[in-house]
Amino acid sequence: MNTPILMLGAGRMGGAMLEGWLRAHAFAARDLMIRDPMPGPAALAAGEAGANLDPTEADIASAKTVVLAVKPQLWREAAAGIAPMLAADAVVVSIAAGVKASDIAQAFGGRRVARVMPTTAVAIGQGTASLYADDAAALATARALFEPLGGVVALGDESAMHAATAVSGSAPAYLYAFIESLEAAGITAGLSPEDASHLARSTVTGAAALLATTGEAPTELRRQVTSPGGTTEAALNVLLGPKGLQVLMREAVGAAVRRSKELGA
Repeated sequence: MNTPILMLGAGRMGGAMLEGWLRAHAFAARDLMIRDPMPGPAALAAGEAGANLDPTEADIASAKTVVLAVKPQLWREAAAGIAPMLAADAVVVSIAAGVKASDIAQAFGGRRVARVMPTTAVAIGQGTASLYADDAAALATARALFEPLGGVVALGDESAMHAATAVSGSAPAYLYAFIESLEAAGITAGLSPEDASHLARSTVTGAAALLATTGEAPTELRRQVTSPGGTTEAALNVLLGPKGLQVLMREAVGAAVRRSKELGA
């Protein structure tokens, strides 16, 4: 059993995990403990459902799993305040971007550690989580936490977590930025803000659903809607041109990778 679960920090991502677990009935609310000086709506809702929002030292000592969900800049402070209270067999699952498992293990007194980079869609059971652990039991704990919340990918090398963060963990924001830009372009082209918003959002969500349902490669789906000499081809000549998406995406992912490494330094 991986419970009780102690969550350190319940901000946007931690709150999304709480929402997803309760939505999926993955864990009983009474098996969740949340330590956050300013609990947000998701934590408060979990508290109303039976989660412990004010765990005592004895409660903390009973935790089998510790989810480190504070901001990367605050993780050492969180670890220092909690590590002396934990049982020796507690497993630490960290979602702190860039922070190495060995550093986390040292700060938590040598306890087993798994690292995870999830997406906020875990709140609705459609998240994606990249997992890494060099300990089988820690990896199994991470799987148990995140498989109810969507898809998981276990990485064989911890250094790949930087790329996973850039390609998956941060990527929902890239898509939202694309939709924002598409809406704005639609308005410039003559659509009303309401129509541009509806068309851009419903088209993107529909295309994503088709990708998930068919299992086709994105390249093939793109080809299927691109007629030679047509409007789509004209737009793609810009998007896939010398200064287009492929170049920008490599630069964006590279910047995210560099920042991930900086956060762990």
